[in-house]
Parts: sequence; structure tokens; C-alpha cells
Amino acid sequence: MKLATYTTDGSESRLGFLHNNTIVDMEDFGEISNFPLPNDMLELIDMGFEVIAEITDLIENTSREDLEEVSYALDVITLLAPIQKPRKNIIGIGLNYTEHVAESARTLDTTGKLPQKPIIFSKPPTTVTGPNTEVLLNTKLTQQLDYEVELAVIMAKKGKYISPENALDYVFGYSIINDISARDCRREGQWIVSKGQDTFAPMGPYLVTKDEIENPHNVNLSLKLNGVEKQNSNTKLLLFNVNALIEDLSTVFTLEAGDIIATGTPAGVGAGQNPQEWMKDGDVMEATVEGIGTLINTVRAI
Repeated sequence: MKLATYTTDGSESRLGFLHNNTIVDMEDFGEISNFPLPNDMLELIDMGFEVIAEITDLIENTSREDLEEVSYALDVITLLAPIQKPRKNIIGIGLNYTEHVAESARTLDTTGKLPQKPIIFSKPPTTVTGPNTEVLLNTKLTQQLDYEVELAVIMAKKGKYISPENALDYVFGYSIINDISARDCRREGQWIVSKGQDTFAPMGPYLVTKDEIENPHNVNLSLKLNGVEKQNSNTKLLLFNVNALIEDLSTVFTLEAGDIIATGTPAGVGAGQNPQEWMKDGDVMEATVEGIGTLINTVRAI
């Protein structure tokens, strides 16, 4: 199921799901189905992944006419980030594709050695922005703005010391994150100033439940800048796959429902180009992940 957070009038956000190329309002659908459903993505996740099967059954038993009564055409809504306000920082993973490790060593201050354990950083909730919004280039802070397409994993439930064999049982679904980075803002090896500025985590356009993506380790992902492809890879090339990341992270700290893990980016970032290419005002990014969609954002200098 493709889940969406959306608005029809630019004010109150709503929760919905994609059905027959329309967005069905989740709360309204619950009312006509006599099955109370929330109006917020995190509240839905808190109900447990099992609720997706229940909603699917209800859809099958609902007439087309009744569904149309609580649906909106895609051209009359605005999609927002699936989780607009994460409860905690987004968990980022650095240097998680071999070729990206190599290009970072050539152009940045990394060693070029393959990590023996996942490299973990975080992005504050205020980094989140939605599809078709502006990524802010704060010229007082950076002259080296960069893009990074990534598969995002959204956790379904609380877990500590999760085994890799059971890791996917703790996943609710997947989305796209563009891990925007200011390459000249790292401080003594710390990445949060580089990664944590406002609007530096475009997310969306949908949250796709895990049953829709058979294997998260064989998913194509790519990014175009101003229509020119810069990144193109597949999650089968992850150094630490989703199972391994969940095992490692849950050993470090407790994972909880709604937590977001950005799993890392492949080669092709601006820092790795020769010569290096930094984004400027008006640049348009199109981040695509197979099975989820395309996340489009525009750079605006301030």
C-alpha cells in the first residue's frame, strides 16, 4: 500500500492511501467502514503493521461508489512528507556503498577504507521537507551543497538487540530521502552541521508498506540534476544491508515505531564529480527509488 500525507487546501494535513490513481482519505474511509482509523502517519504506524491487512480487506469489501465519496484526484491535492514531524532525529548511514567510499576518499577527507561497522549520524526533525518544495541553500553557511538519493526504512515497532534474521519483521515500510549535504560544513569529523540544516531531508512522495517491496536489497535508485542523471545504482550493493543496519543500530540504542533510517547513497554525488559540481539556486533534483516513486525538489538560495 502506498500511504501519503497530503493537504487539499494548504492547511490541515491529512493521511491517505493511493487507490485507482486517487488518494483515499484514511480517516474518512475508516468512518464509512466502521473501523476507526487515524489522520496521522505515526498514529497509523503505532497501530501495528497488521492494520495494513485489515485496511486491505476493508477496501476489497467497499464499493467503488463509496470509495469515490472519500477520494481526491491527485491533481487537486498537495503531497507532503509522509512523516512531517519525526519524533526523533533521522538516523543516517554514511559511506554504505563501495563506490561512494572510493569517491569520498578522492575528494573529501575520508580514508577510503571500507567501514567495518556502519557509520552513524543523524538529521534533526526540522530537516524534513516534502515533495515539490524548496531546499534552502544558505550561502552564509555553505558554498558546497550536494545531493544524495537514499532508500529510507521506517520502523514498525520497538526493538532492542534485534537479530538480522528477524530485522524485517520490525519494518513498517520504505520511502525516499534525499540526504542533502553541505560538504564544507563538517566540523572536526562531525557531520551534523553538514547534514542537519533546515530542509536537508526531502522525503516522499509516499511511504510504501513493506509488503509492496518484495526485496529491499534489489531496488534500483537514481538521481537526476536538471534532467541529467548523476546517480544510478541498486540496493544490492549496500555494504550493510537493511537487516545488518537494524541489528547494529538496535544494539547501540532502542529503535521505536516511526524511526527513520536513511540507508546511505551510492556514487555520483557532486563532491565526486571531476571537477566537483555544487548545486546552485534553481537547480532541480529528481530522486527516484523503484517501487516508491520520484521525489522532486528545487534549490533556493537565501
